[in-house]
Amino acid sequence: MVAEPISASVVIDAEPAEVYEYFTNAEAMVLWMGQSASLDPVPGGEFSVDVNGAAVRGRYVELEPPHRLLFTWGFVGSDVLPPETSTVEVFIRPQGGGTCVEIVHSDLPRAEASKHAPGWHRFLEQLAKTVLVGHGLNAAGQ
Repeated sequence: MVAEPISASVVIDAEPAEVYEYFTNAEAMVLWMGQSASLDPVPGGEFSVDVNGAAVRGRYVELEPPHRLLFTWGFVGSDVLPPETSTVEVFIRPQGGGTCVEIVHSDLPRAEASKHAPGWHRFLEQLAKTVLVGHGLNAAGQ
């Protein structure tokens, strides 16, 4: 049985276009989530990230730079959540002087939703820290 969508959000002190890159650039992706990534950010393009020893595989479905992305998600070798069986929608909206990033993960089996909810909160916290470090370096011209 499929669970209700789960969501997580964070506000980051950066522009939406800068934050968007952390979902479409493989080098930026591994700075906050995963050990390796192969990304082709076009509709139908590959979304491949190895996260904590698990091979996440999916496809980009929709991209609206720099405000929204939708990609599929699942695990290689999983009978419960195989590649491309759930969807992750990312909303990137200006908020105050920064950017609100909201992730809505849908079509997860109930058992997986309880695992993914805390994971997304943890990864978004890591994203915020990573972008701030990158933002500070860019502002310094380094």
